[in-house]
Amino acid sequence: MNYHGKTVAVLGMGRSGEAAAILLIGLGARVDVLDDAPAESFQQPRLEMLAGMGIHVVANASVAETLASYDLAVLSPGIDPKVSLVQRFLAAGIPIIAEIELAYQNSSTPVIGITGTNGKTTTTELVAAMLTGAGVRTVAGGNIGKPYSEIVSERQEVDVITLEVSSFQLERIQKFRPQVSVWLNLSSDHLDRYDNMEDYRQAKLRIFENQTPQDWAVVNFRDSLPGIAAQRITFSAYEAGADLYLRDDIIHYKDQPLLDPRETSLRGQHNTENLMAALGIGLARGLSADQMRPALRSYRPQPHRCEIVRELDGVLYVNDSKATNLDALEKALRSEERPVILIAGGKDKGFEFDTLAEVVGQRVRWAVLIGEMAPRIVGVWSEHVPCEPVGNLGEAVNIAWSIARPGEVVLFSPGTSSFDMFKNYADRGNQFRALVQHLRPAS
Repeated sequence: MNYHGKTVAVLGMGRSGEAAAILLIGLGARVDVLDDAPAESFQQPRLEMLAGMGIHVVANASVAETLASYDLAVLSPGIDPKVSLVQRFLAAGIPIIAEIELAYQNSSTPVIGITGTNGKTTTTELVAAMLTGAGVRTVAGGNIGKPYSEIVSERQEVDVITLEVSSFQLERIQKFRPQVSVWLNLSSDHLDRYDNMEDYRQAKLRIFENQTPQDWAVVNFRDSLPGIAAQRITFSAYEAGADLYLRDDIIHYKDQPLLDPRETSLRGQHNTENLMAALGIGLARGLSADQMRPALRSYRPQPHRCEIVRELDGVLYVNDSKATNLDALEKALRSEERPVILIAGGKDKGFEFDTLAEVVGQRVRWAVLIGEMAPRIVGVWSEHVPCEPVGNLGEAVNIAWSIARPGEVVLFSPGTSSFDMFKNYADRGNQFRALVQHLRPAS
């Protein structure tokens, strides 16, 4: 589409919306950014910077009496399509596309798209490190780091763009077509945005819809997926029959040993599958095992992902604040071989924690629970494990410290979002880390 002279509304003032607006201005469009937040919530230097580029920001947009005559709207991923602002554009018949669709339409660089409920960030970082180590020029972004539109605006000379892609970003695509699409897994999440699991699944499946037989799909062998036009490479650390699989604890591809996960810094079989997905992308791009191994071995995961904080009095303290859904919590529990003192809970996202009662009963000796979900979790876990709801994270850490015995793990893996008590998962993980560092040895 030729955007020159078009009037475009960007819905949402987040980082992706801002990047989309800047890209559109560079393409010659007239751009307004519409957001429901009040004007005082925006940083003045940010508004001034956008205004200097010719971008007009409209606050309290839902209560505006009329919509301008927009040719197109670009939806930021953080804006739920059900909100009144988006619904008014739909009712007016104004086309709406996703931010990643805008970026894709204005870039000729091939894309690797990585989606899944859990492991997207780790896998995206693994892939970027692996490709760079093998001499393939890439930049990582999308749902992490730089928005796709920002990468496109920068016009970097790269061979491929590596994107973490969420279901939110895929909801309004049209032509978005990764050269390699990755499906890591699917589990219950975002039921505060989607009506049911099938709607969530269908949103994620859109990553494959424009692929052709010349493209590749690296997919979890355990998930039943519909017909995909792209060539498949399957992986599984749990079941036999996949192209990438474990034999004698070594990742193999069709009888060829590729990598020993124990030589990496990643813990647990869920991370073994992340390594498999990265290897699958390398294979799809024609890389050899020797080209892929060094960077995967040297990769260090980001904080808040089963991060070892310290060992005190024989007790290991692990920060898994990134666990924002039940599947991530379950995988964290299954990756621990020691008895667990679990700190969990947070915002009510519509999950039913009873699905974890069995594994909690097997792995957890005591559960310390925080947030608005705590009473509900007590109701379903208390028959399997002692549960103690507390008022805040500081209390939880102190109680876990007093309960834990040498040889055990204090695992902070909330299993849901943090917005009822913290700014985000990083904020709560940082607070957990600081609280643990202030603990003193038992006298």
